[in-house]
Amino acid sequence: VWVCALSALPSFSQTDQYKQDVSSEDAIIAALYDVISGEPNTTRDWARFRNLFLPESRLIPTRKNDAGDLILKTLTPEEYVTLFQSRVATGFFERELSRKTESYGTVVHLFSTYETKEKKDGPVTNRGINSIQLFKDKNRYYIVNIFWCAESMGFSLPEKYLK
Repeated sequence: VWVCALSALPSFSQTDQYKQDVSSEDAIIAALYDVISGEPNTTRDWARFRNLFLPESRLIPTRKNDAGDLILKTLTPEEYVTLFQSRVATGFFERELSRKTESYGTVVHLFSTYETKEKKDGPVTNRGINSIQLFKDKNRYYIVNIFWCAESMGFSLPEKYLK
């Protein structure tokens, strides 16, 4: 009996973690940055990542194509997980530097300024802004969209988004 009870403990704590992750604006943003960050060849908790999103949510990076034109790519959370696998071998750490938030009713919009590193204590490799839209349900928050632009695209971060 004790063996069965003890073997169930990790799943209970994981469920509690997932509930905590979506309990507030601060919690869901902290969970987002935490779940994608990690040392080289460290498996991410993709179930935790998926818990942050609605099935119809989108992640939209902007980039330059080979001709130098600015383009965007729309990804589902599942497509992001697949694409992100290439980052796992080198390590990837993303942390929030500052945030500007607007909200009304069920809608929350955040401009989340971030920096990235390949090693936790390594040099900054990029910075940018994640434009994040949240849906505030009765019991939790969901990420609806993340639309981002990095300084590597040729745009310096305005000082007002670094405070």
